[in-house]
Amino acid sequence: MQGPRPVVLSGPSGAGKSTLLKKLLKDYENIFGFSVSHTTRQPRPGEVNGKDYHFVSREEMQKEIDAGEFIEHAEFSGNMYGTSKGAVQAVQAQNQICVLDIDIQGVKNIKKTELNPIYISVQPPSIEILEKRLRDRKTETEESLLTRLNAARVDLELSKEPGLFDLVIINDDLETAYSELKEVLLEEIKKTQESRKS
Repeated sequence: MQGPRPVVLSGPSGAGKSTLLKKLLKDYENIFGFSVSHTTRQPRPGEVNGKDYHFVSREEMQKEIDAGEFIEHAEFSGNMYGTSKGAVQAVQAQNQICVLDIDIQGVKNIKKTELNPIYISVQPPSIEILEKRLRDRKTETEESLLTRLNAARVDLELSKEPGLFDLVIINDDLETAYSELKEVLLEEIKKTQESRKS
């Protein structure tokens, strides 16, 4: 894989990954890029093929998975989702650091590939705080909230596996969490900036 090392961000919903990412993308314009995931679900209103997702048929996706074209894939509520090698290479070809937002299962799958990313887990200070954050969003039904909290408990338990992550950020204070994130990525950011000058 040519180009800067990708970054794998993992952690339960509500831990603050998106908030941290937004700050990063604002401070380092054009340094980071997202790989566009594949999915077999139907596009939602306003979603653009190739921008939000690559919308494909199950047969198409299965064929590419069988051919070894995917770094990781999973199935949620009857739809397949995954990250293709091509999607990551497309970002690296732009000389950008590819950011992958992936669940813990995906992290374990990526460990078996040659991707060699920086693995970062963003975690809430506690399940109680996570529950409060999710409730404050007011976007969840009670049922989906409990599903997310259960998933978070499993996620946090599995993420304790030694050597799974290069960095675990406990997102208690956003500024502190953000500076920890920046610090671990600084070397790749500098490399990317340098290689642009040359």
